[in-house]
Amino acid sequence: MSIHKIAFMGAGSIAEAVIAGLIQTRFVKGSQITVSNRSNQERLIYFRNTYGVHGTHDKKELLKDADIIFFAMKPKDAAEAVSSVKDYVQDRQLIISLMAGVSTASITNLLEKNNPIIRAMPNTSAAILKSATAISPSVHATEMHIAMARALFEKIGVVSVVNEEQMHAVTALSGSGPAYIYYVVEAMEKAAREIGLTEDISKPLILQTIIGAAEMLKTTPKHPSILRKEITSPGGTTQAGIEVLESCGFQAALIQCITRATTRSHELGETLANLLEK
Repeated sequence: MSIHKIAFMGAGSIAEAVIAGLIQTRFVKGSQITVSNRSNQERLIYFRNTYGVHGTHDKKELLKDADIIFFAMKPKDAAEAVSSVKDYVQDRQLIISLMAGVSTASITNLLEKNNPIIRAMPNTSAAILKSATAISPSVHATEMHIAMARALFEKIGVVSVVNEEQMHAVTALSGSGPAYIYYVVEAMEKAAREIGLTEDISKPLILQTIIGAAEMLKTTPKHPSILRKEITSPGGTTQAGIEVLESCGFQAALIQCITRATTRSHELGETLANLLEK
């Protein structure tokens, strides 16, 4: 399946990250992408000036001749947005949904047609070709459609094919995951200031620490608990720090964080599904 045009409904951060990655890898040219949002013309101008893509609020123009249509709206806008374009969607067009919690069955119901749909959850690291993306096909998606989606997302990171029910967990773990890491880095930066380090000294040290730890986890077969214990000398500085994290329930808080995000993904999907049943 050769790609001549890709349409994006939604111009938020995840749409931008995917677009930036695809253009950077020359999977497509900016001129092959058309982007739309509800009403923010300034955002479309930004996309055009930054990535050389087309912008429009004309839904018919957006979807005309598109090989792939990305649904990148907020989940709460799914019903209104999909219903507004269903008359312009052609049976042959592949739908890739980036909407957290929204099932392929709900999208099929909204479209009132059996388009192939790939539900995908990349993250914003797609912009630097480091996304962790999971994809799940609808019942109407063929192996060709799965291969096309995999090829597309492999251009911007690593890809896993999962059962659709697992997408809620993926959304919470890797879709939202970068935000958790950024939150930790925020805390490390605040701590650095409190212990007397200036930003020009602390920032490169923090970033390289995060990068180095990630590379260690990637290249060694050792479990993270073993790597942690190798740094933690009895009675030493690392142990003193870890003891504080344990007393504050750091691991438990992070587990609850991801569990709650998973539940929220379920809730978003159920809200739309309940609406469609009425």
